[in-house]
Amino acid sequence: MTTLTQPAPARIAGRTLGAVGLAAALALLVITVLIPLATGSKAYTVLTGSMTPGLPPGSLVMVRPVKAADIGVGSVITYQVESKRPEVVTHRVVTMGVRENGSPVFRTKGDANPDPDPKWVRPVQVRGEVWYTVPYIGRLNTLMTPQVRDLAVKALAVALLLYGAVELVMAARDRITGRSRSRRRRLLEPGVSP
Repeated sequence: MTTLTQPAPARIAGRTLGAVGLAAALALLVITVLIPLATGSKAYTVLTGSMTPGLPPGSLVMVRPVKAADIGVGSVITYQVESKRPEVVTHRVVTMGVRENGSPVFRTKGDANPDPDPKWVRPVQVRGEVWYTVPYIGRLNTLMTPQVRDLAVKALAVALLLYGAVELVMAARDRITGRSRSRRRRLLEPGVSP
């Protein structure tokens, strides 16, 4: 008579929790690092409530490059406030115009602001259009310098590799011990010779 043993509930819970954690870490890595690298996008953190409720403070916005001709009323763009300055704003285009030389300009406004922004935005200022957002993750982005962010990505990659190695070793051990247990059980059954 052969009996199968069930894994302990703690082991099942641990593996499930580990798998969920691994899936979440991989999804976060793909969404915040791999997709932007592959598409030339850039991540920015929303710092103010000017775009609430759609983009609350702490959201991470992925901004992909876009041609000025592809920007229209309703587009949410990220643009430099002044040339050669790192500060950017992410607001919605509410009006479009044309300069004397024929180039387009955009009037923007934060969704939560009562009035449009005072200055027109020129295409040279536009960093891109908001492609997608990840709520709350922007808070982590503001806490990290680029060096810390790179270190965190490398640490996450190493942790994922270690987790995978541990899972492989555990599966191999379970397979080996499972086989030896079943062989031992068969040998102990009456009428079975080695």
